[in-house]
This record gives sequence, structure tokens and C-alpha cells, in this order.
Amino acid sequence: MGTRTARITRTTSESDVVVELNLDGTGRTDISTSVPFYDHMLTALGKHSLIDLTVHATGDTHIDAHHTVEDVAICLGEALREALGDKKGISRFGDAMVPLDEALALAVVDVSGRPYLVHSGEPAGQEYHLIGGHFTGSLTRHVFESIAHHAAICLHVKVLAGRDPHHIVEAQFKALARALRAAVALDPRVEGVPSTKGAL
Repeated sequence: MGTRTARITRTTSESDVVVELNLDGTGRTDISTSVPFYDHMLTALGKHSLIDLTVHATGDTHIDAHHTVEDVAICLGEALREALGDKKGISRFGDAMVPLDEALALAVVDVSGRPYLVHSGEPAGQEYHLIGGHFTGSLTRHVFESIAHHAAICLHVKVLAGRDPHHIVEAQFKALARALRAAVALDPRVEGVPSTKGAL
């Protein structure tokens, strides 16, 4: 088994992004996106997935955080897909339920090769909250959607409880982290690709 790492760059008129990750890391992170709350979420994603994660991004945040947040998520998805390689020996499925005080989130991952997102359960109005002065609540779903589509994974995220907008988002990112940790883990009992089709 070779190293399961990736480095993705993306430069547009709206942002400049570099993402590096190591699926077999220890959760070390170096995050700087110019969107502080997003930095906090990506740091949690790396820490709790045990994926070493470096993200350096700049963008037109004077207009809106949307472009930078989206482009980072696209690069994260592409990096996950590249680092997974042929997917031989992985567990494939992962799920986690994570609390953060009053908030509770469930995430389920299938490294399926088929991109899909189901995102539900956020309380009414969550999408309009501005968290940390830059990150709008609606971006949470968009991040998951971009990661799922570019990583070619099936992802279900459901908020089961929550009141504080910060907690609601953070519980979701941590649940995703723990689900990814399980899904991308190597299982010594798995021979080849974990699919009856022989391909993922």
C-alpha cells in the first residue's frame, strides 16, 4: 500500500487554494482560509478524522466568503478522491453521531464512487445566521455538497438537535470527521475493493 496523500491547487479570478492531506495521519492541521469560522471547522475536521490537513486559501472575501469557502471544499473533495486511489482495503462505510452541548448531529459516509448528499434537520432560519462575521449558515450544506460531489462519496448528514448556530455547524463537521475516519480506514481483512462489483 502506497502513501495515501494528495495535493490539490486551484486558482481562479475569485480564489487561490492549496490543499494537502494524508489519510493515514494523526490529525495535524495547518489551516488558513481568511474565513476564521471556516478555519475552526476545518481544524476540527482534520483533528477528529485523523487526516493530516493543510489548507491555505485567499480569495475575494471582501465581496463574500462564498467563493473561497466553496473552492476550498471543491479542493478537499478532489484531494480525498485522489488520496483514496484504487480504494483497495478500505472499510468504505462510516457513521458517527456527535454531540456538542445541546446540538447533536449524525453523519454517514459511503465511499461509493457515486456522489450524493442528503442534508436535513437544521432548524428554521439556520441558513441565515452569520457566524463569526463571515460564515453564513447556508454554507454548511454547500461545503458538504461540494466535498461529496468532488470526492465521489455518498454523504448523509442530519441534525438531530440544536439551538446555537455555532454548535449546530460544529457538530456536523465533527460528525463528518468521525464518519470519514471510519470509512477511509484500512481494514486488514478486506481483500481488494469492498464491493461486489469489484470497483468503487
